[in-house]
Amino acid sequence: MNLEEYFARTGYRGSLEKQDLETLTDIFQHHIRAVPFENLSIHCGEKITLELEHVYNKIVQRKRGGWCMENNQLLGWVLKCLGYDTSFLGAYVFNPHQNAYATIMTHLLVKVVIDGKAYIVDGGFGVSYQMWQPMELVSGKDQPQAPGVFRFTEKNAIWYLEKMRRKQYIPNQNFSNSDLLEKKECRKVYMFSLEPRTVEDFRFQCTYLQTSPDSLFTKKSICTLQTTDGFRALIGWTFTETTYNYKENMDLVEFVTLEDEEVEKTLKEKFNITLDRKLVPINVKGSYTI
Repeated sequence: MNLEEYFARTGYRGSLEKQDLETLTDIFQHHIRAVPFENLSIHCGEKITLELEHVYNKIVQRKRGGWCMENNQLLGWVLKCLGYDTSFLGAYVFNPHQNAYATIMTHLLVKVVIDGKAYIVDGGFGVSYQMWQPMELVSGKDQPQAPGVFRFTEKNAIWYLEKMRRKQYIPNQNFSNSDLLEKKECRKVYMFSLEPRTVEDFRFQCTYLQTSPDSLFTKKSICTLQTTDGFRALIGWTFTETTYNYKENMDLVEFVTLEDEEVEKTLKEKFNITLDRKLVPINVKGSYTI
């Protein structure tokens, strides 16, 4: 495990000496544009484990992606090696289908403190809820980014993240009522406290999310990657490409349904992923929205 190999994977060639916000942002953006948010291991007979060496091997050496516990654990390790003041937090993800936050803490976040200011760095959410810049941990302040306007609010020591999106233009009207499309313009994302967590706090969740029939991740095969102007997503056989601010205050969302034989090719061409085992795509109707 070494930083040079990690940075070769993400394409980052900037400073490794400065522990400032600009450098943090640059490192973070290279990560989310190179490393997909994906759960494909579940759907091709691989087990997801949280040992850092395994995560490093998977993402850096095998050029795969991962979910939050993998992506953010790796990011946290990189930032700590560079001298940043980092810690892990745990979040409860909002389920729009149930209109409620999860009762299990399933989302791992990184908190970074620079010059006395705290920031949330989250490289493991994917699709349009993936932040593109570290977010200052301050309540009630709109923080506009390319994906939309993010905002934290704090109440009784619990922090809530929400996101306001633009209108959406969908050229393929066959998908205009897709359950993958988020209908609300303001969406709750997750809630968390500032209690420091360790990877050990996520052992049970890691097993549960990849085995339970109630888990979103067993119901959908997901691969998403941020681009310079939006993001790509492959959910089951549905490939989508979103371009942010395609027209004033409007995002372009393009959909296409793939044939079985196109899935592997799309993973290679659009996400730079080659799987060792055969993927069995799945997309059960549910609460995952883009």
